[in-house]
Amino acid sequence: MSFVPHGKHLIAGAWVATDQKFNSEPAHGDAHAFCVGTPDLVDQAAKAAEDAFWSYGYSSRADRAAFLNAIADEIDARGDAITQIGTQETGLPETRLIGERGRTVGQLRLFAQHILDGDYLDRRFDASLLDRAPLPRPELRLMQRPVGPVAVFGASNFPLAFSTAGGDTASALAAGCPVVVKGHSAHPGTGEIVAEAIHAAIQKCGLHAGVFSLIQGGKRDVGQSLVQHPLIKAVGFTGSLAGGRALFDLCAQRPEPIPFFGELGSVNPMFLLPNAMTARGNDIATGWAGSLTMGAGQFCTNPGISVVIDSPEAQAYVDTAAKVLGETDAQVMLTDGIAAAYRAGRDRIAASAGVRSVLSTSCDLRNATPYLFVTTSADWLANAELGEEVFGPLGMVVIVKDLQEMQQVARALEGQLTCTIHMDDGDTDAARALVPVLERKAGRVLANGFPTGVEVSDTMVHGGPYPASTNFGATSVGTMAIRRFLRPVCYQNMPAGVLPDDLGQG
Repeated sequence: MSFVPHGKHLIAGAWVATDQKFNSEPAHGDAHAFCVGTPDLVDQAAKAAEDAFWSYGYSSRADRAAFLNAIADEIDARGDAITQIGTQETGLPETRLIGERGRTVGQLRLFAQHILDGDYLDRRFDASLLDRAPLPRPELRLMQRPVGPVAVFGASNFPLAFSTAGGDTASALAAGCPVVVKGHSAHPGTGEIVAEAIHAAIQKCGLHAGVFSLIQGGKRDVGQSLVQHPLIKAVGFTGSLAGGRALFDLCAQRPEPIPFFGELGSVNPMFLLPNAMTARGNDIATGWAGSLTMGAGQFCTNPGISVVIDSPEAQAYVDTAAKVLGETDAQVMLTDGIAAAYRAGRDRIAASAGVRSVLSTSCDLRNATPYLFVTTSADWLANAELGEEVFGPLGMVVIVKDLQEMQQVARALEGQLTCTIHMDDGDTDAARALVPVLERKAGRVLANGFPTGVEVSDTMVHGGPYPASTNFGATSVGTMAIRRFLRPVCYQNMPAGVLPDDLGQG
């Protein structure tokens, strides 16, 4: 099935063109022209979303679940076309796009079942105590309610799972919040066909057309207008630290500040303890190289740093990683801009004091090849830039003298999405000492694994202290992600006939 984009915006059920255009930059195949978004379109979409909220925000959980499942059905019905345009635009292999589509529809269906179960509402009830002295207690009920229209920014590195119908959109729709998406210019055609699927689901379910709009990118003023629009009540974002922080600041500066749920990346350090290094250091190095280069390193959970204790095993670890990385073929990066940023990050690391290059390859145009560097804990601690993310398959080994220095490195970390411990039974005491530090630094702490691959489930946390994310109490993956777009409301002495349906029975 072939798909040729028409390049328009979807605004409350209508496909709208604008005069100014931008061209896509596909990894292969033909480029297509797309209309550039405008602040006026943002205003139209936000007003339509607010109008839709008065019905959608008060719809039943069964109706919203049916809508989420309908979106999943419509995406699957376009599966081949989505894969075709997605691979052309991003350079990602077909298997990756097919898997990501499965994850996207899977989380829509998971969220549908989750809201049907009702636990996410966190319903609470305190019976009245009219005879209590010195003061009686009124009857109190609590339930989570949707916040209103939500803005979602598509992510460059996940054209499906973190973009038009990805986790942020699915979370907001599950909560009862209409969504306005700013599409990412790295894959506008993919965004368009997924928007068509959502539009079809809206029509199938008979919902207000303002429940979903897609505004293509092209200019910075679209994003700024979106987060500053007074009818937008929360923002979901996955992207760079610089871009996310700028939008976060705009949200905070509004006359009515709103929550900005930004997932901004991480270096996801791994800590390799002595017994694990002795028993299987080479295997861990091989696994690390595979994780580091997966998807050309373009995952926010890419484990960019290994922390190891100085020893012959540490040198063997470096040698093995360098060998495996050196045998890895070049991979196409998502955009020319991301590839240029990767090369700039490589040059910044290579020029840093105390950093030794172990593997240096040639990276040109949109092709990414791995790089491997080694430094000491002293030099790493002295240069905060060595702890900053380089988006791509670049790894760094930090050599520490002992477990105490490993603790110092852990304590110096900024907020992370993940931290990993590789350990064997003899490392239990050392691991127990590390865990309290790492759980303060990361939203997910792993043992004997690699952080690439984020399970969509009830227990997953994909977030962490800043700068991993702008809200350490939230997750952008898993069913708890729905809670970002809800707020608690207490109902005092409210007659049963006036209460929301989900609270009517205490």
